[in-house]
Amino acid sequence: MGKHYDDPRMHTAEHVLNSVMVRRFGCERCFSSHINPGKSKCDYHFPRPLEETERREIEEAVNAVLSTGTPVSEEYMSRKEAEALFNLARLPESAGDTLRIVRIGAYDACPCIGLHVRNTEEVGVFRFISHEWNDGILRVRFKLS
Repeated sequence: MGKHYDDPRMHTAEHVLNSVMVRRFGCERCFSSHINPGKSKCDYHFPRPLEETERREIEEAVNAVLSTGTPVSEEYMSRKEAEALFNLARLPESAGDTLRIVRIGAYDACPCIGLHVRNTEEVGVFRFISHEWNDGILRVRFKLS
């Protein structure tokens, strides 16, 4: 497992951020991310720049989920079953024929090979560092405290 997947707090925060973005804007989960302990980034296909009020709302929504103390669990299913429920584009072929699905309570579910916390309260506080939009791509940079 590479450095990209080794920070459980940041990785769980990324999953919650993705769910907030999908629920709030109807976009897909990020198509690219870089997860590090100090700061991380997610890139989304997005039709326009993000407004400052939306940035605050996203930050508040992510922190609302993280503060609930929601259990983070895993289950396993066949790749065929997962294909019917999830977009597997970012999952490496090396993940195999039995896939691990990480669930954050009833809020989020996603195939994943990365490390996660056991409970959202372990993540801390989510903070935007910056966001920028360029040619249909919204890049969100964030940290935890």
